[in-house]
Amino acid sequence: MTTVVAESPGTGSGRSLLGTIAPPVGPPDVVRWSRFLPATEAEGPGVRAAVWLQGCAVHCPDCFNPQLWAPRGGIVTSPDELARAWVADAVAAGAEGVTLLGGEPFEQAWGAASLARAFREAGLGVMTFSGHPLERLTAWARAGRDDIAALLEATDLLCDGPYLRDLPDTGRPWVGSRNQGIRALSERYEAAVRAIDADGGADRVEVRIARDGTVAVNGWATDAALAALFDDLGVRADSPAQIAAADRGRTRVEAVR
Repeated sequence: MTTVVAESPGTGSGRSLLGTIAPPVGPPDVVRWSRFLPATEAEGPGVRAAVWLQGCAVHCPDCFNPQLWAPRGGIVTSPDELARAWVADAVAAGAEGVTLLGGEPFEQAWGAASLARAFREAGLGVMTFSGHPLERLTAWARAGRDDIAALLEATDLLCDGPYLRDLPDTGRPWVGSRNQGIRALSERYEAAVRAIDADGGADRVEVRIARDGTVAVNGWATDAALAALFDDLGVRADSPAQIAAADRGRTRVEAVR
């Protein structure tokens, strides 16, 4: 059973049906992913690694990463193979944890849980984002979805619920709308969540510019703020097609968000 030790609960979700349909069961032996960063300060507490998984059926309007909706694209790899390299890279970069986002991690819950356990075994904390509300995830887990139960069990900090563009949240970090929850599922991030519930917090955006002039962005910002950045910075290089092309040694294809 999932235990919430501290939370900044969401409010005002109304009658939205987004995230209320159970995610499909993903394969146990592979994960489809788009991007990995060994260290970021924009995707959760402290310095942490981040993994963007490919595929999401929730389809929140005005999603920050619509390029990650498609269940195709990205790179397909064994989670055990990824974990060995990614944990080593994260530790070398000084990360204290990893964040799983996307995309929808619970659509690949078996593979995501394998990754999460590997980071935990190395002493790092695990944060997971989901467009599904926690009460739905726990209900599905109790009803026999062992894959969902496994990822919840391997998660220390959960941001849950769909992004609702009519409920923008500018007072808390990491989430985009007021209905979304920030919940500590273990004691590791209990103090951080209690501080957010009491005092709020600010979002961060990180922009990385490669030598070839392509741009990669992560974190959270409004469309207007991103448009202002892109007008000056050039093309994004973090779409699944670009990542896959680079992995195969091909020339990156320009993509505009």
